[in-house]
Amino acid sequence: MNLIVFLKMVPDTVEELKIASDGKTLDPDWLRMKANENDEHAVEEAVILKEKYGGTVTLVTLDAPEVDEAIYTALAKGCDKAVKILGDWQNFTSPAIAEVFAKYLKENNLIDSKTLILTGSQATDDIEGELVYYLGEYLELPVYGVVTYVQYNENKNNILIRKEFSGGLRGEFEVELPAVLGIQAAENPPRYVPIAKIRAMMKSANIEELEFTQDFASKGIEIEKLYEPEVAGKAVMLEGNPEEIATKIVEILTDKGLI
Repeated sequence: MNLIVFLKMVPDTVEELKIASDGKTLDPDWLRMKANENDEHAVEEAVILKEKYGGTVTLVTLDAPEVDEAIYTALAKGCDKAVKILGDWQNFTSPAIAEVFAKYLKENNLIDSKTLILTGSQATDDIEGELVYYLGEYLELPVYGVVTYVQYNENKNNILIRKEFSGGLRGEFEVELPAVLGIQAAENPPRYVPIAKIRAMMKSANIEELEFTQDFASKGIEIEKLYEPEVAGKAVMLEGNPEEIATKIVEILTDKGLI
């Protein structure tokens, strides 16, 4: 199989986030970037498929702060090749990012009859999971998101996938290759890689760097303004034994006319 995985960096929401002076972007001085969690599951699923059915795994990323560490970690997990697309992608949203990825695949003729393209089903800056569907549209390939299971049938050259729907429903589909999948969860949790193995990969592995000459006129959806959550300051801490707390809750609800 020709497995291609897209991984992108997203702000670590554990850290405090600040809005930049333009009111439209996050202040980079307050940002700590990390690999998107669902993309890490996509990497794991690609490596699992490679181990089961053979083939190669190519990791493709956009240049971003701290991305090299994420790349070397993926290589240490079992990816065979890593490509970093250079450029300033900070303000690109999902539709434009998908266009960049599709351009890379098309210009380098990387899609063949056994190609499976994987990426995360969503991200902190792509809650609706648009990226995978835009990518499928640009490449004119079948696309499925929120995928939790993948099985390859070499004789038919297709995959059996399990996709989740709202309400706890699941569906199984047979999909011919080439195809695009948005991975919600890999078959196994992303594997742990010792720091020593990652450092060894930093010394031995090469990251292919690619710079596009085309200027992407559209960056996707234009953000007009970001807002920080309003601090209401209306939390009430109730103390006492269970009976006393229950009485206070009833009093509060009664005062507000809710009961």
